Amino acid sequence: MEAQKTLKAGFIQFRPILGDLQSNMEKLSVLIEQAAGADLIVIPELANSGYNFKDREQAFKLAENVEKSVFIDFLIRKAKEFDLHIVSGFNEKEGDKLYNTSVLVDSNGVIGKYRKIHLFMNEFDIFEKGDIGLPVFDLGFCKMGMLICFDWIFPEVWRILALKGADLICHPSNLVLPYAQQAVPVHGMINKYYIITANRYGTERGVTFSGKSFISDTIGKTLVMAKGNEDTVKIVEMDISKSRNKMITERNHALDDRSPEDYADLVL
Repeated sequence: MEAQKTLKAGFIQFRPILGDLQSNMEKLSVLIEQAAGADLIVIPELANSGYNFKDREQAFKLAENVEKSVFIDFLIRKAKEFDLHIVSGFNEKEGDKLYNTSVLVDSNGVIGKYRKIHLFMNEFDIFEKGDIGLPVFDLGFCKMGMLICFDWIFPEVWRILALKGADLICHPSNLVLPYAQQAVPVHGMINKYYIITANRYGTERGVTFSGKSFISDTIGKTLVMAKGNEDTVKIVEMDISKSRNKMITERNHALDDRSPEDYADLVL
């Protein structure tokens, strides 16, 4: 059977409250309802816990195991209620380690996860570097990969996901650098796929987040963008066939025209 070529996908922008899981779930419950009818929705980085922890001890207390998580169970219930796939940032505990994680769920449970590779600022004091690579998940209606926030600045990870066949990149974020929203769509243009960046907003223990969540297309055009300071749900219809057409001109292909034998310096 031929895969569905269009999908409705989007983001939820909100302001998580540091350490208040119940409040965060209550707010998300209302916002997820507004996404009814979508195939897939993306929620910001560390949506269960908040971001700017006082120290690692606080982060550890607010973290959960994926397999025994009140927050993940909540997402699965919402996915079932609205027939959704949900990607969400998650403060993940595994043994005595913490990971800044993105989790993908549907009505049947957890499909998979990605752990942030490129840590930002004080994250070095709290989280382990991601250790499960850059997976791509075939959802039937699209193939999707996940990155998290500061991963955006490293072109190598975007290209790897393209080479693995991703049609769409889901990018839970807590962006603070003011130019990220300008730069990220360029990765979509270069790799010819869609990107959903779900950012948070607000100020948390002196750190201000930029909001302006967005969706960009295969030529780097920003299709929708939220304001910088309010809860927002945006859904767009994506033509996945555009992600699978990697031709730039009638003689140029975004991936096949690469020259890996000339790129050895990249691994130094």
